[in-house]
Amino acid sequence: MIIPKTMKAARFYEVNKPLKIEVIPVPEIAEDEVLVQIKTVGICGSDIHMVYDGNMRPVFSPITIGHEPSGVVVKTGANVNDWELGSRVSVYPIIYCGSCSNCVAGHSEICYKLEIVGVHRDGGLAEYMVVPARNLVKLPDNIPFPIGAIITDAVATPYHSLIDRAQLKFGDSIAIFGVGGLGLHAVQIAKMAGAKQIFAIDVLDEQLDKAKQYGADITINSTFEDPVEVIKQKTGYGVDIAAEFIGKQETINQAANAAIIGGRIVLTGVGYDPIKIMSSVKFVRKQLSLYGSYGQTKNTIEQLVQLVSNERLSLEDSITHQFSLEDVNTALEYLHKKIENPTRIVINL
Repeated sequence: MIIPKTMKAARFYEVNKPLKIEVIPVPEIAEDEVLVQIKTVGICGSDIHMVYDGNMRPVFSPITIGHEPSGVVVKTGANVNDWELGSRVSVYPIIYCGSCSNCVAGHSEICYKLEIVGVHRDGGLAEYMVVPARNLVKLPDNIPFPIGAIITDAVATPYHSLIDRAQLKFGDSIAIFGVGGLGLHAVQIAKMAGAKQIFAIDVLDEQLDKAKQYGADITINSTFEDPVEVIKQKTGYGVDIAAEFIGKQETINQAANAAIIGGRIVLTGVGYDPIKIMSSVKFVRKQLSLYGSYGQTKNTIEQLVQLVSNERLSLEDSITHQFSLEDVNTALEYLHKKIENPTRIVINL
């Protein structure tokens, strides 16, 4: 394959300004890196925080955003021996050092030198992208590129939250607060893992309807019902796991109070409210466990790829909208304004 010298990329310059589709040089690779021809990139809520809200800021601009990429290896560095040209891959979006104590312990998601593609370095909304070879995950032929893209974050983040952090096991009950893109996949994952009872809480009936289709047993619109009261009425004491995917003080508090004595609370939603849940005496006497959950590990993505490849987890219905790179600003607007009630939106190159 002949690699061109230039490529198209969606470039972020400043908050509340459209991304610019520009022609820029195809990046050079280092000895331990690969060049990936991008096929699909997922659009994420974090992209919305960057483009519209300014709550998440890249370390430089202009920058190519996009942190849910899949594609094909087209060039390898001199020290890369385990990837062939033409390999189909998903890209683990967290750049990690591999040598700090957290990385050695298997927690690359909280590497001391962590970088995220599309935030700390150019991301995937371009025809080509450079990443370290160790960030690649093999994508089997029976997984389409759009699914290979959303696995890397939209699915891997709730999987890490429920399975890796909260240690969801067969027979647990769980309440999922917020059933947007992450929360809906959390419902699927909880069902796949054998949760005995799944509560889904949101303020939008259309999202709750989707949650029901994804496997939720009981849905609660918190605009009209107190979710803590409903959960305790249905269970007697509360749920084994309360998982929050919004990042707001109100729902964090509800999640904590919905947990059973000895229960686990896991917070994945990214917000800026302080965490205030209950008095320390109540927290101690209930012997609760409170977990933060950030991102995912490469191992999480590898597990999900196998689950999807082996038809244990179906993600075909997750992708509700697909756009071209030239229409990336329309795609961002669809997610930002919830036009046509999107679950996941992808950009195909």
